[in-house]
Amino acid sequence: MVLIKEYRVCMPLTVEEYKIGQLYMIARHSLEQSEEGEGVEVVQNEPCEDEVHGKGQFTEKHIHLSNRLPYWIQAICPRVFYVIEKSWNYYPYTLTEYTCSFIPKLHVLIKTKYEDNNGNTENCLDLTEEQLKQRTVEQLDIAFDEFPTKHYKQEEDPKFFKSQKTNRGPLCEGWRETDKPIMCSYKVVEASFEIWGFQTRVEDFIQRSIRDILLLGHRQAFSWIDEWHGMSFDDVRDYERQKQAETNQKVQTGQDPATAVAAAVGEGE
Repeated sequence: MVLIKEYRVCMPLTVEEYKIGQLYMIARHSLEQSEEGEGVEVVQNEPCEDEVHGKGQFTEKHIHLSNRLPYWIQAICPRVFYVIEKSWNYYPYTLTEYTCSFIPKLHVLIKTKYEDNNGNTENCLDLTEEQLKQRTVEQLDIAFDEFPTKHYKQEEDPKFFKSQKTNRGPLCEGWRETDKPIMCSYKVVEASFEIWGFQTRVEDFIQRSIRDILLLGHRQAFSWIDEWHGMSFDDVRDYERQKQAETNQKVQTGQDPATAVAAAVGEGE
């Protein structure tokens, strides 16, 4: 049975504002979390179109993270290891898929929709009756939920941060019921790893990791608001291209030379 979790993450923003903030946060976060040979490498970023959702943006990324995995996963992975992320962004709806060529039975699918409310839509992503029976819902509070200490920075803590541009924050207990504006990221995560003996541990690890990443990313999107608020869509796309180039260079520095050369000339696309 595929493990289905729905995370609902509220933000003191509008959906329209978060369209800019999300792109800024992902580009900056990817650069900050990357180092020589480890991190997020962008191999494709181009427009796409869907009959239902209209025009959007497709990205493919290779996430090099071998040294960051628990030892019991490293034991079954090759030294050169990456996860493939493919994302179709038809904002305010996005679809993201994670696979790994080394482990074909690993598959993670994330469906996301953003709405201007505090997380009270019960079936935002139109799940089937069967999916609803399997789903568990977790409301994440970017200010007060338990958060990995290794990522903690006081200047990125919504309990202390106050925006100079928008006068929003710090966030107090119960802010999701009182603060305006407010929006919610609804994310349905389906994780499967059909290898006997590892399935439960890996699927639980994936869900915990996604929960931590969601908290970190949304905390940063809010605490960096004074950096991105007021940017146009063209501005943030230019920023994204600049940071992706810096991130790719950073990641490829520590790769095997043949791999780095192939990526540089586009053979990885």
